[in-house]
Amino acid sequence: MKTRAQALKYGLSFDGAYQDAPFHDNNWQLVRYRGNKKAFLWTYEKDGYINLNVKVDPEKAYFWRKIYKSVIPGYHQNKEHWNTIILDGTIPDKDIKTMIAESYDIISDSPSKRIYEAVKRIPKGKVATYGQVAEMAGDKNMARAVGNALHKNPEPGVIPCHRVVNSKGQLAGEFAFGGAWKQGDLLRAEGVEVVNGRVDLKEFQM
Repeated sequence: MKTRAQALKYGLSFDGAYQDAPFHDNNWQLVRYRGNKKAFLWTYEKDGYINLNVKVDPEKAYFWRKIYKSVIPGYHQNKEHWNTIILDGTIPDKDIKTMIAESYDIISDSPSKRIYEAVKRIPKGKVATYGQVAEMAGDKNMARAVGNALHKNPEPGVIPCHRVVNSKGQLAGEFAFGGAWKQGDLLRAEGVEVVNGRVDLKEFQM
């Protein structure tokens, strides 16, 4: 990724993203999240290169700066919370995209993100209900959103969606987790007893 057009195209691929030029200066093209109008990607040309400013978790800011010389403290922004990516061809596209995606996640604080983080807290050998996950994610009324998010799990090996069951302890059924009752197989492998497609919540609920 070397051009502004490539960076903007990727930034605009995120849900609710839109382009903005708030400074009446075409050198500054931003991508914002429609939900709160905050910018998660700043693009501008400086010293002959296209630069990108992205929001970062302070714990990760120095991680990226240490790996790549072309990732520096955020230009004209809070150095603890923003990094500048210089598109000089030295950073692999996948890492540039990862940094932009992380910025989007921080700015948008999307319900799906909070749901996935909640699911990660379900320990091996235990299960949680959709309602329980919704409450852990900050909104007890979004149990349906939990189901939708889990069926779009972006990291099946990292986000243990198979540990989520309904309020009766019933499994998701044949359309989830790669095949008929695959969820049951995954749970049994972790020591959870599954009988007739159901888990005893009194024994196995976290």
